[in-house]
Amino acid sequence: MANTGNTLLALVTGAAIGAAVGLLYAPDSGEKTRNKLNKDAKKAQDKFNKKYKETSSNLSSKAKQAKIDFESRLESTLSSASFKADDILSALESKLEDLRMQNAKLQKDVKVEQASTSANKAVV
Repeated sequence: MANTGNTLLALVTGAAIGAAVGLLYAPDSGEKTRNKLNKDAKKAQDKFNKKYKETSSNLSSKAKQAKIDFESRLESTLSSASFKADDILSALESKLEDLRMQNAKLQKDVKVEQASTSANKAVV
């Protein structure tokens, strides 16, 4: 993009310098010189407009391609994140089930111990 800006700047600068030099060294009459300058200015304007359209078209197509690339990468990232989230949820569910089983075992052990303590107190 900076290269295009430099090209346009060089084109405009060259046109201005060419016009100035043409005025200083014009071998023709004033009317002929003005006509030449007018013709040269129109050519420079046409070149500028053509470059501008090419640059706009290039930037537009590059922007569209960048959007497509971004959307593709975003979709890929979201898909990958979704699979990772599923893996994490599965692991958490497994850990939760393990914790429930340990809790049930601990509650059973506590009940057995309480029953044993109650039986010992009743015997004494």
